Amino acid sequence: MTAADSFVLRTREVSKVYGGTRALAGVDFGIRAGAVTALFGENGAGKSTLMKILAGVETPSTGVIEMDGAPVAFRSAADAVGHGVAIIHQELNLCPNLSVTDNLFLGRERTSRGGLLDLRGQRRATAALLARLEEPIDPDILVGDLRLGQQQVVEIARAISLDTRVLIMDEPTSALSASEVEVLFRVIRELTGNGVAIVYISHHLEEALEIADDVAVLRDGALVATARASEVDLAWIVANMVGRSPDDLYPQLTAPVGEPLLQISGVSVVDPTNPARLAVDDLDLTVRAGEVVCLYGLMGAGRTELLEALAGRLPVRAGSVVVRGRDVTSASIADRIDLGLVLVPEDRQRDGLVQTMSVGENLSLAAIGRLRLGPLIARAQEASVIGKAISRVTVKTSGAGAAITSLSGGNQQKVVIGKALLTDPQVLLLDEPTRGIDVGAKADIFTLMAEQARQGIAVLFATSELGEALHAATRVVVMYRGRAVQVLDPTTTTKEQLMAASGEAEPPRPLNGAPE
Repeated sequence: MTAADSFVLRTREVSKVYGGTRALAGVDFGIRAGAVTALFGENGAGKSTLMKILAGVETPSTGVIEMDGAPVAFRSAADAVGHGVAIIHQELNLCPNLSVTDNLFLGRERTSRGGLLDLRGQRRATAALLARLEEPIDPDILVGDLRLGQQQVVEIARAISLDTRVLIMDEPTSALSASEVEVLFRVIRELTGNGVAIVYISHHLEEALEIADDVAVLRDGALVATARASEVDLAWIVANMVGRSPDDLYPQLTAPVGEPLLQISGVSVVDPTNPARLAVDDLDLTVRAGEVVCLYGLMGAGRTELLEALAGRLPVRAGSVVVRGRDVTSASIADRIDLGLVLVPEDRQRDGLVQTMSVGENLSLAAIGRLRLGPLIARAQEASVIGKAISRVTVKTSGAGAAITSLSGGNQQKVVIGKALLTDPQVLLLDEPTRGIDVGAKADIFTLMAEQARQGIAVLFATSELGEALHAATRVVVMYRGRAVQVLDPTTTTKEQLMAASGEAEPPRPLNGAPE
């Protein structure tokens, strides 16, 4: 990008200081109308801070924001929306007790000529937006009853419903499958075709590079590189972000395969959002000690429902679940944890962390029963266990007493994984373990998974990212409409073959026999 570029929105020498911490340092960042600018950077690089300043959520400590070449000061997010700047936040900002329609029109309700709420008109508009995103969601359903990926679609629908000139998308696809991403990309191109400027932030680097026209990289609060997307590749992005090759992100999976630790036979699970439908249908799967098995499929394939049923969060309608030779089909969550089966949930904010607790309190929560000294907690032992866990999962924090909300998304996820590992699992389940975290934190989590496999643990994880399925697993089980339809060797499978098997390119071929 050159000085001659015409930017609809830009920052000049913008800095942001929180106490003694400099989050941004003299950033000059511009966004072209009708173009997608992909912003890259590790967690803590300053991406979210910069976007919050552009969206009126934060004010810069120094520097100027310009719109169409003229200085502008956004006093609030509503003020920024009034100027045509909207944002999709990384952590979803929805009201779970309201319907999809109510969420889309919250704070900007439509009224009829008589001054009454135009409920029918709002519902029609919501249905049209969801149809545009090719997502069959009932406009009247409560958002809290939707899966995380569906909630993300609602957040996107709300953003594109605004009359915006600049749309900031912070991790818009972190819970979407490849086919949903394709639909979103089509909508993005419709928006840019109408002159809308898009800022696209994603830790899915190849995906972001695919949709981008311009790219920019932040590191340690400074803008270190900008270019046209057509002039750079993945290695350039990673090198500017973290100074390492993309080939170094995935560890070698060399653990010997041992005895079966998890055996799933004919398991069926009812869809919690639609009792008339099976989310998992007659599924067989065996995971052995030392294996890292990936569940891959579209949103709605049943990956999350399967993992939650294995962990005891959802009931198993038919079939059996056996852990280390013991049938746990009807066992409680606590009993399964005691037997060595534990789940790292998909939504870390809602299901994995207690927001009012510290880093240390969150880490020790699942193992607190083992730290009791009579009716009391052995605090010295707890502190020792927490300290070792922080080192083991490489959490970057000021200390065990730090608020969990003070951590980046990647470090919060490490806390959730560390909490699971403190239960001494033999079967480790992880649902989208790298959702919304940066490339460096992803590498750390893949290393942790490989280490557990080398220690003889059976690892089963779900992902919607093609690269992870093909590089972080010893075996890929493809799910389609609740069934395991193919088992693939990631060392001999291409992205195109994996997409075809999952139904993203063409109908999958059913597998003859149980995947083992």
